Amino acid sequence: MNILVINSGSSSLKYQLFKMPEKNPVCSGLAERIGIEGSFIKHTVYIRNEKYSIEETGFISNHSEALKQVLALLTQGDYAVIASPDDIAAVGHRVVHGGERFSGPTIITDEVKHQIKRLFSLAPLHNPVNYKCIEVAEQTFVRAKQIAVFDTAFHQTIPEQAYRYAIPEWYYKEYSIRVYGFHGTSHKYVSEQAINWLDKKDSKIISIHLGNGCSITAIKNGRSIDTSMGFGPLSGLMMGTRSGDIDPSVIFHLMEHSGYTLEQLSTLVNKQSGLLGVGGSSDMRDIRKMVNEGDAAAALAIKLYAYRIRKFIGAYAAVLNGIDAIIFTAGVGENDSNMREAVCSELSYLGIELDLSRNTCYKGELKEINTADSKVKILVIPTNEEYEIAHQCFGLLT
Repeated sequence: MNILVINSGSSSLKYQLFKMPEKNPVCSGLAERIGIEGSFIKHTVYIRNEKYSIEETGFISNHSEALKQVLALLTQGDYAVIASPDDIAAVGHRVVHGGERFSGPTIITDEVKHQIKRLFSLAPLHNPVNYKCIEVAEQTFVRAKQIAVFDTAFHQTIPEQAYRYAIPEWYYKEYSIRVYGFHGTSHKYVSEQAINWLDKKDSKIISIHLGNGCSITAIKNGRSIDTSMGFGPLSGLMMGTRSGDIDPSVIFHLMEHSGYTLEQLSTLVNKQSGLLGVGGSSDMRDIRKMVNEGDAAAALAIKLYAYRIRKFIGAYAAVLNGIDAIIFTAGVGENDSNMREAVCSELSYLGIELDLSRNTCYKGELKEINTADSKVKILVIPTNEEYEIAHQCFGLLT
């Protein structure tokens, strides 16, 4: 069964085509820096243990344009992997916010699309993009089942004392205001890999997903019990363009004393803050270059970013009553050894000891980067949200 997985982030679009139940993809690719100068698509086809890559550069203005270019790569040229869109049995879509209604993979209907659209305001950088990609895929893969896999699903195991906010119960019952959590597909996948690596089902794991969006999750015995993102994917860690945690008084102050509208405030905390607001770019690679050139604002952005992560590790060590392992995953977590070092540098009191040599020699596969005598395992695990989505879609259809 051919299942195409579309995983659209706020400034990226990852995709993989699987011939399920095989785990290895037929092809995979990534469109990056969407809406940012330096946009590109890298497309890789796997044929008999060999891989053939194509890279296309040029400004990609939005996710709809990115997906159309991806579809051309799938069907055209020497490395076409399908003859026509009808070869695709299902398209699996990562959808960030499912609210309380969706707790598993769901075949997309008009009603499901309506519910995804209703949640735009809770995930303004993602749900609109996810929705647009669904519409484009529906028009292109007419015969395929369109399936949504929600980021919020993994966090449905969070206990009430962790998911409830300290506001009157009526707001939870009437408006479903609670912690939902996000990046659940990624946290689920890497934590399962870690549990297998540790050979320890009764485990206490902290999973740290660092991309353009960032979140950290406390996972006990394979179940999410707390996570940094909440009602929407804005709270918690500092991110590419999102502020992470901010005192609500700041919002009230700007509304009352500076006349900010709700739209302006949403733009501020979702699209103008984080690495971009403090350091001048939403891309950690740009921030690193600026730091090397002596940019003080970029250096501060790095410090803020690492500091927030360390704070949450300390908090979740308390929630879990100990730690067996911490996981670094996603774009920054997997590729930025300096950030991993900055995060781990002041956590020896928890038994977290980083091996600097192992850390800098990471080459893209599951690896233990702690010292031999570290009480806590430090793991770098490449996330594979696409396979996890395909796996869930296949299970739904078979």
